[in-house]
Amino acid sequence: MHIVLQKIARIGMIVIGSILAAVGLQLFLLPNHLLDGGVTGISILSAHLSGIPFGAFLLVLNIPFVYLGWKKFGRDFAIYSSIGIVTLAGLTFVHLPHGFTDVPILAAVFGGIFVGVGAGLVIRYGGVIDGADTVAVLIDRVTVFSVGEAIMVINGIIIAAAGFVFGWENALYSLIAYFVAHKAIDVTVEGLNESRGVWIVSHHVRDIGAVINEVIEEPVTYLKESNPKDPEPHGILLAVITRFEEQKIKAAIYSVDPSAFVVISNAHEVIGESAKYASLAD
Repeated sequence: MHIVLQKIARIGMIVIGSILAAVGLQLFLLPNHLLDGGVTGISILSAHLSGIPFGAFLLVLNIPFVYLGWKKFGRDFAIYSSIGIVTLAGLTFVHLPHGFTDVPILAAVFGGIFVGVGAGLVIRYGGVIDGADTVAVLIDRVTVFSVGEAIMVINGIIIAAAGFVFGWENALYSLIAYFVAHKAIDVTVEGLNESRGVWIVSHHVRDIGAVINEVIEEPVTYLKESNPKDPEPHGILLAVITRFEEQKIKAAIYSVDPSAFVVISNAHEVIGESAKYASLAD
């Protein structure tokens, strides 16, 4: 019952996040021809050029990314993301006579805040409402580009396209909205970076390491282990994960050792082609 209530609460927060993002889009960004990055930005441009509702594009274009997320991050991630995306897309079909303001800078700032806080809540509780984030994480894993660099390139192209469609002044305001939203996401998820360092002290580090390997399908680093003959042998384990994997990692750790000591910190820079997931000691 406790697990069921946790899942219901998580879904509730994802729905709230999607509602906040819809407010930012419907009342601030869309009425002023401003856009966010990622699939949302592509959907806004496509809807404007084709006349097809924005929500329809948002649903269809996110389908392949949800599938990728399911393959790479698991069923729960795909389910939570689907709930957020469907909620957001459904709310965009609600017709509003006009926006909250027609002052572009106000629309950019407050639209970015609402969209960022909403997206941050969805990420914090295990999903995404924009598939571009999933692609960025995958690019990070198979290329030399970091998640942040991949997102910047993707969104730079989208905002540049907005300049040709809505005018360059609106593109610049859209850039402001994007940066505000990006910062709001960081604040909402308590400074959550794309990469996180997880330090674990436990009497069962080998078992925890094996479970983590199964969860994120990457090796971990055993930094130190005491002599097995000690009365209470223990060890220290390090794993570097993405922001989408934090909830799964914590659940995996405490399923093995509820008393494990865990520290999760921001990894501002990870250097080396395979350093991020290397097993340096065994």
